[in-house]
Amino acid sequence: MVLTNITPPIALRDNQSFVTILTTPFERIATSVAERLAELLYTNIWVLDEQQTVLASRLPLGSSHDIHLNDHTTLTHRLRVPFHLNDYAGTVIIGTSAHGEVISPRLAHALTHLVINQALTVDLASQPGALKNALIFRLLQGVGADDTTILQEARLLGLDLTTPRAVLLIDAKEYILEAYPSEQREVAETHVQRRAHLVISSIVGFFHLPNDTICTYIGDGEIVVLKASNTKNLLPWVEPGVMLDDDRSTWANLAALKQAGEALLQHLQTNISMAISIGIGRYHPSVGGIAHSYQDARAALAVGRRCDGAYGVHCLNCLGIAAFVGISDEQTKQELAAHLLSPLDHEPELLDTLQVFFAQNCCPSETARRLVIHRNTLTYRLQKVALLTGLDPRQFGDAAQIHLALVLRSFSTPASQAEARP
Repeated sequence: MVLTNITPPIALRDNQSFVTILTTPFERIATSVAERLAELLYTNIWVLDEQQTVLASRLPLGSSHDIHLNDHTTLTHRLRVPFHLNDYAGTVIIGTSAHGEVISPRLAHALTHLVINQALTVDLASQPGALKNALIFRLLQGVGADDTTILQEARLLGLDLTTPRAVLLIDAKEYILEAYPSEQREVAETHVQRRAHLVISSIVGFFHLPNDTICTYIGDGEIVVLKASNTKNLLPWVEPGVMLDDDRSTWANLAALKQAGEALLQHLQTNISMAISIGIGRYHPSVGGIAHSYQDARAALAVGRRCDGAYGVHCLNCLGIAAFVGISDEQTKQELAAHLLSPLDHEPELLDTLQVFFAQNCCPSETARRLVIHRNTLTYRLQKVALLTGLDPRQFGDAAQIHLALVLRSFSTPASQAEARP
């Protein structure tokens, strides 16, 4: 039997934050399973961990009969039901019925699995807050079970992960981590938790629908929001004439997410009267994509604060040339380059014009001469590039972005295709 919707001790580490959530559901579930099976089967029950250490044992009500677990000859003849809960492995050992009845192995296995599932469901329901936070930490780190199991666990905790979600990383250090003297540590910790809760409440209130927004405090004055990023939930932040797209991944709907982030920033600054920064992550498909979105948001926040000012809303496609310089992940930079140039995918003439334009040090007369076209034709082509991409190759900053994007995209283009181009 394999069940993976149980939360082991988890530590979330990143550049600036460290949060530890300790839970021991394995022991709680072992105790619950031993009690329930002893009652149902009216026999001795032992639950062992992977090292064969007894986690829980129960005798049937009114029975004093027991065996010693170090009696290997006796144990060999006992029914054993192995199971897994995330990284934990265990074994349920079922003794002889106190009434002398024969216990069917098939029935015992099925009943054990059913009791474990029931115990897990009750355990999740009894601790929704801590388990919800632990689940979100696992999602941000990209560790844990398969998507199906994660979705089941989220549903038990009342979280909707079937809706596409992108990460908003909110830096509210100045408000949440207001300094307290070291001798008042307990007061300070209570103060931090209260202020973090106030920020989360403000976020949930801003988005109106609690199911639309999943928030948690991850430490160091930072809050993560798993924002629903499909058309239905982004319509209030769509600019006129812009079409949303629920089918495309990564950069789809990022502009609307940024608008939502800017509206949220304004709301939070009004409520708490302190400076805040927000990093916006792209939507990545599947539950596992939440970790990629978190990395996007953290990178955008780090680069944006350094280059565009400490406070504001930052996303990868609005960082300019700083994104290519400040982001360390090569895959992300290549994806950004492909995104910036995507409006030109079906414009080979414009791409060739740009290559010659940069090869001639952005000199219009020399570029026109090399392309054997009129200067006005060149001007028209460069204007069309600006219209399609939003980046004007005649402006230094925009030209640098386009040039770097062309170079990065060439790294991801097979050599045979690159050589085939005129």
